[in-house]
Amino acid sequence: MMAEHFSTETRLTPQGELLRRAMRWLDDRRRDGVELPRARLVEEAAVRFNLTPWEEEFLLQTWARE
Repeated sequence: MMAEHFSTETRLTPQGELLRRAMRWLDDRRRDGVELPRARLVEEAAVRFNLTPWEEEFLLQTWARE
């Protein structure tokens, strides 16, 4: 039987909160002068904040295209 691995933060976070945190983190990276392509930053945020594929795509379609 395969055990599911979820962080406590993921299980206890209200819906949409991880996406909001990811967007805040992305904005902070750009404000700090991080010179990576926006799409690469979105990929990093998706892993860091355990975003769903839909949430990652949303960021690629909105934030990464600014």
